[in-house]
Amino acid sequence: MAHRREHRRSAQPGTPYAEALHEFGERVRLVAPDQWDAPTPCADWSVRDLVNHLTSEQLWVPELLMGSTISEVGSRFDGDVLGSDPVGAWTAAAEASRTAFEVPGAAELTVHLSFADVSGQYYLDQLTADAVVHTWDLAEGIRRRTRLPAGLVEYALGEYAGYGDLSGSGLFDPPLPVAADASPQTRLLALTGRRDRP
Repeated sequence: MAHRREHRRSAQPGTPYAEALHEFGERVRLVAPDQWDAPTPCADWSVRDLVNHLTSEQLWVPELLMGSTISEVGSRFDGDVLGSDPVGAWTAAAEASRTAFEVPGAAELTVHLSFADVSGQYYLDQLTADAVVHTWDLAEGIRRRTRLPAGLVEYALGEYAGYGDLSGSGLFDPPLPVAADASPQTRLLALTGRRDRP
């Protein structure tokens, strides 16, 4: 996820974070035993690496919403956080992060990210959009359920459309050209340097 950019989309009520977590989790549960080492559209990331990344992101949420800084959390969530039960590790981390954001006032809290202090809403929006795109990455990796829910696609498209060219972050390939009548999912993926399959 690109971090060093202006958050141009105004905070919106009802950010579909829980739905984004659910959709990613559904794909995690579809991973076959022989697919954990399969490649994904994320360069150098296997299916397991991708699930590990999203799981680690969710583990940070309760800590950061409670006011911890990056340095205070330190290396606690570095490396492999999936252990011998990737599905169980993801499920527990996703439940804890979802519950943390459901605490009244969470969106108004100050969160200490690596590049700036931001609002809980900013952090929530960022995590949600990231989960949507990585759900497609995971689905591609396991070749299952690559069509994403329309509402999540529209939400993430609204987020990413305001970011500009994300390739300068080093985390994304350059945006890809798309036809004027391209679907919202194709346009979303193209903004993040990904090519949708027909």
